[in-house]
Amino acid sequence: MNVSVQISSQDSCHPESVLIPVLYSLIFLVGTVGNSLVLAVLLRNGKVNNTTNLFILNLGVADLCFIIFCVPFQATIYTLDSWVFGPFMCKAVHFFIYLTMYASSFTLTTVSLDRYLAIRYPLRSRELRTPKNALLAITLIWSLSLVFSGPYLSYYQEFQLSNLTVCHPVWQDSYRRAMDLCTFAFSYVIPVLILSLTYARTIRYLWTAVDPIEDMSESKRAKRRVTRMIIIVAVLFCLCWLPHHLVILCVWFGYFPLNNFTYALRILSHLVSYANSCVNPVVYALVSKHFRKGFRKIFRCLLLRQRAANKVHTAPATHVGVSTHEGPCTEVTHISEGHLHCSACCPDPGSPWKETERPGDKRAQSFITFNVT
Repeated sequence: MNVSVQISSQDSCHPESVLIPVLYSLIFLVGTVGNSLVLAVLLRNGKVNNTTNLFILNLGVADLCFIIFCVPFQATIYTLDSWVFGPFMCKAVHFFIYLTMYASSFTLTTVSLDRYLAIRYPLRSRELRTPKNALLAITLIWSLSLVFSGPYLSYYQEFQLSNLTVCHPVWQDSYRRAMDLCTFAFSYVIPVLILSLTYARTIRYLWTAVDPIEDMSESKRAKRRVTRMIIIVAVLFCLCWLPHHLVILCVWFGYFPLNNFTYALRILSHLVSYANSCVNPVVYALVSKHFRKGFRKIFRCLLLRQRAANKVHTAPATHVGVSTHEGPCTEVTHISEGHLHCSACCPDPGSPWKETERPGDKRAQSFITFNVT
């Protein structure tokens, strides 16, 4: 531990103390806005009435919680000399990191099973793939996430070290190694194996049971589009969290000395894993035209409301009795097996138009918290 402090104190100016907060701020901004838009698109009509929508909604909630409750606090490791948020937040922040990581992993695994049943057994799975069962599955997902992440409430603790207040693991090395291995197995290895198996069978069925050259029904096309989008999200989750787990494994079972190179690798693994919580809305916007339309209509509604507010504030005093406003902004959004039916914001309340489409030292603190996610 003293070696890390000596290495990090060779110079007082560190580029990462500026660059890393900027990158974390970008992740926070994109993740907060993007996931909020996803939730708004899904909840715009006041309900989510199919399993796929519920699981995407749950994934968005997990990502948004991760962005809000974890990213800002972790960014301070590279900008402040010590941990300044107190012992409670030391435990809570890391607990939320693993809670949301497990929730995302389990949700993606459940979605892969849902997609397989929807495509392979569309009729027989209808009784199983109901909103009620999806809500039960989501409840189970968060319950299991609480169980697996609960030990991290005692894993970290605030204490004084080298005149610094640090938030650092306090378990013995043997217990920490066992805990990290369990996290790797249950939050990554097992879900990735299930994802690989289910999506491999799903893709095989899509390309063998149906001739891709021949015309398919709109329902099957929609299912294929939704499945493609979910597969991309799952692959990105696996790729983004892989460097983090590899670094942890190297720390325990390989050669991972504390130097500038490994320090950079550690920072990079954090950034890539945290960035996963803001890439899903980008995927939805790039892959799904229905999400794109939902995003545009939300922006249009916000713009119309802003214009209406500006007109109210800028109306002359002599026209107090005159009502100057835009038409009501209404929008109903529903995504069902790749379908999104939207009624856009309309400037004329009497003739709304509808559109329906089918488918101290900063680096010392960082080294001291070297095993912090």
